[in-house]
Amino acid sequence: MELNQIEAVQTNQAPSPVGPYNQAVKAGGMLFCSGQIALHPVTAEMVGAGDVRLETRQVLSNLKAVLEAAHCSAERVVRTTVFLVDLADFSDVNSIYAEMFSTGVSPARACVQVAALPKGARVEIDCIALL
Repeated sequence: MELNQIEAVQTNQAPSPVGPYNQAVKAGGMLFCSGQIALHPVTAEMVGAGDVRLETRQVLSNLKAVLEAAHCSAERVVRTTVFLVDLADFSDVNSIYAEMFSTGVSPARACVQVAALPKGARVEIDCIALL
């Protein structure tokens, strides 16, 4: 694969990266989306005030915006990783997650508990999709 076949995806409908990375990268017919936390795309402030359900809705809204910027959709997602600060939130996150990934073939997924996430987030989700 040549470098010119790798393309960054950027949209103002999702938060700008807080480090040296892109919201997503297209490569080899695949879309690799960076992890999203519950940052509001305009204000860059955390959404949800610690409510994991509200955070999850914002995370998925951010991911959806990145997918759409790449002319892709949730139905094309083949793999996700869910990072939780507390696995006790699994059920709440799972119920909101199912709203986005319940049509067609649900993506393969890993879910792990982590010590901390950026900006005090309770949940972060990344994904890989077919273009």
